[in-house]
Amino acid sequence: MNKVRWGILSTAKIGVEKVIPAMQKSEYCDIRAIASSSLEKAEAVSKLLNIPNAYGSYEDLLNDKDIDAVYIPLPNHLHVSWAIKALEADKHVLCEKPIALSSEEAKKLLDFAKYKPHLKVMEAFMYRHHPQWQKAKQLVENGEIGGLQTIESVFAYYNNDPENIRNMADIGGGGLMDIGCYCISLSRFIFSAEPKKVIGEMKIDKNFNTDYLTSGILDFGNGTSAFTCSTQMAPLQRVYIYGTKGKIEIEIPFNAPNDKPCKIGIKKGNDIEEITFDICDQYTIQGELFSQAIFNDTDVFTPLEDAVANMKVIERIKESSKENKWN
Repeated sequence: MNKVRWGILSTAKIGVEKVIPAMQKSEYCDIRAIASSSLEKAEAVSKLLNIPNAYGSYEDLLNDKDIDAVYIPLPNHLHVSWAIKALEADKHVLCEKPIALSSEEAKKLLDFAKYKPHLKVMEAFMYRHHPQWQKAKQLVENGEIGGLQTIESVFAYYNNDPENIRNMADIGGGGLMDIGCYCISLSRFIFSAEPKKVIGEMKIDKNFNTDYLTSGILDFGNGTSAFTCSTQMAPLQRVYIYGTKGKIEIEIPFNAPNDKPCKIGIKKGNDIEEITFDICDQYTIQGELFSQAIFNDTDVFTPLEDAVANMKVIERIKESSKENKWN
């Protein structure tokens, strides 16, 4: 076997437009099947993306003995249940973020995965695989901007469609769950630590009952991270990392394009340096590294414990906003 044989649970837009085409470019990934609750939808996508097999139920795909691993881009409330079913079917699992609706639910998946130590499970925070983030972390760890002091991040788009799953509270919608989770994840990634305390403020849409604007501060003891995410704001994403001697700016931190180079800027005093990265697809890299972990029986890029920890911080932000105090 020279490729991991993948099945896709859902015809979700993120999979169809981004992840599947990217994984199809990898020498380690063979997309063999796609499933939907509608066979017609599955067949349409299989034809569009040249996927050999289409299934009208997720169970049918999991019963396919020729599938080694599954990618799950289902709505948030279905992540853990189908990840566990995939593990029960002896499939490796790459699951979209956020991994669960709560840290308790995420812990349930972690505990179940321990009974299947030969299987790999990972939350699909694709941004961490991009070379620009690997370089940013290296620069911070090497002291290129001095001691790490604070991070500022913003991630926003405008979406007021009541039919969009991001605006449905009961299935895990809202800005914090959809994009604020990135701001929290990157903060923990760069600080290589968990926040000692957090404070958050969430503005709730009265029609959707989801947060459309959330800001937060994470206090890591030796530094802080402040973020804002919004589902009803002009589209924007940017990250600044500040140290005692300089700063790093990541121009397109999350939705890094796959058709043009990305760049980060480093400013120290009056000196400004730009680092440009070759064109790449972070989804391709994610699929390759996960597949290689399967082949080599090595640890995945981001352990499932990290997913649980990220959910805990998300919950603390929510609690802080409700209680109007540091958590």
